[in-house]
Amino acid sequence: MSLPATPAAVVSHVLAFPAPTPEQSCDYMAAKLSYHADAWDVAEDLRNGIEAIVVIDTRSAAHYAAGHVPGAVSFPHRTMDAQSTAQLDRSKVYVTYCDGIGCNGSTKGAYKLARLGFQVKEMLGGLDFWIRDGQPVATGPEPGRMPAARPAIECAC
Repeated sequence: MSLPATPAAVVSHVLAFPAPTPEQSCDYMAAKLSYHADAWDVAEDLRNGIEAIVVIDTRSAAHYAAGHVPGAVSFPHRTMDAQSTAQLDRSKVYVTYCDGIGCNGSTKGAYKLARLGFQVKEMLGGLDFWIRDGQPVATGPEPGRMPAARPAIECAC
């Protein structure tokens, strides 16, 4: 009679690289939150009339007119330079967005603005995640206004 074979040592794919210390995690997560905002938080700030942020749609004017975050300014990243940004208020934080995770227009816009000396954040998931959160969409060439009413869907985070 033979004994059952002992199983091979199980290797953790998650722990193949050691987890950071709590302090390292805290520093990293704080830095990550400094660079990004999610659609829900942006919507709440727009609803609450927070004037310290300006939301920028970095897509083309045609895409903006087809549907955008209410209150967002159309400023295609391809047109951003020292001259086109000269009138922007340097005391504001500019939150850029584009179509979604398959588009890097918001990253390009944030990069260009930061390079020109502006404080920026990028809205995670762009207009796609905005719509998934049940937030309203404005159409046409004007920014529109964020309605005071919250969507029936509540943020799950």
